[in-house]
Amino acid sequence: MTDSRIPTARLGTDGPEVGAQGLGCMGMSFAYGPTDTEASRATLERALELGVTLYDTADAYGAGENERFLAPFFKAHRDEVVVATKFALSIPPDDPTKRIIRNDAPYIREAVEASLRRLDLDVIDLYYMHRRDVNVPIEETVAVMADLVREGKVKQLGLSEVTGDELRAAQTVHPIAAVQSEWSLFSRDIEAGVVPAARELGVTLVPYSPLGRGFLTGSFANAEQDLTDGDFRRQQPRFTGDNAAVNAALLTPVRAVAEAHDATLGQIALAWVQQRAQVHGLPVIPIPGTRKPARVEENTAATRLVLTEAELSLLEPIAEKVAGDRYADMTFASAGRE
Repeated sequence: MTDSRIPTARLGTDGPEVGAQGLGCMGMSFAYGPTDTEASRATLERALELGVTLYDTADAYGAGENERFLAPFFKAHRDEVVVATKFALSIPPDDPTKRIIRNDAPYIREAVEASLRRLDLDVIDLYYMHRRDVNVPIEETVAVMADLVREGKVKQLGLSEVTGDELRAAQTVHPIAAVQSEWSLFSRDIEAGVVPAARELGVTLVPYSPLGRGFLTGSFANAEQDLTDGDFRRQQPRFTGDNAAVNAALLTPVRAVAEAHDATLGQIALAWVQQRAQVHGLPVIPIPGTRKPARVEENTAATRLVLTEAELSLLEPIAEKVAGDRYADMTFASAGRE
């Protein structure tokens, strides 16, 4: 084992201590173009060696393939890992390219059983509602999720892309351990309502895409020109056309801070997210995704970086200058309902 293990943070008010950085596993079998199975398996093992214990997946990632891929790793390390998966994005059998948001009780019960089978687990450590169906009262959805806890199928509950008011309503039914939303130098909309609510209620923030889906690392500058046809970032407004050029220019101060620390752009982006814990007074566990062991080493090393007040001030104006929304359709994101 290495002596470079990352610090820990608590998942929810009375949940387990997990590594202060988790691992987003979606890209190992879905969304970001061709995958390398052996490299992904090596990445999982290296992450665990470095103290990463929260592993994030969802039933919608590759129509269950991501859960199946992760199952052997989870089984081999069951006592060392915290498994998070999600429900809500139903795939119509007649069109596998579509997603339908479902928060109804019959679907939730069907989804949790299917995830347990694919993951080969007796219980899911953290079960998220992936997206919100506004036609179903959130209290009803969380009541069903709470039943899963009582039945021993789920240990803790999470919500993804909910507003501050939706989080408060959910908390009246059952304690919510974590809220997962996009949070990065480019995406700060949750700071208006979600973050204050989470702090008030003792809920851990789990930022996904803390590296701006790779854009903040400088690994690509224009999705249409630099990424393969199967990469879903080619459909995201921020990474194409004139928006991409505007946003690429915003990395200049990130490069300046990176040079001062002899660090990469990605490490500065992660350090900024991690310091939101001190800025806002709540646990923050980002879940950057990667499929390479060397990259997970780079990402976890960012937990040892501390940015100065002057550096934070230099990075502060970036988000308000970003061109383009997080998604082409923002109605499914919390900012579209705040």
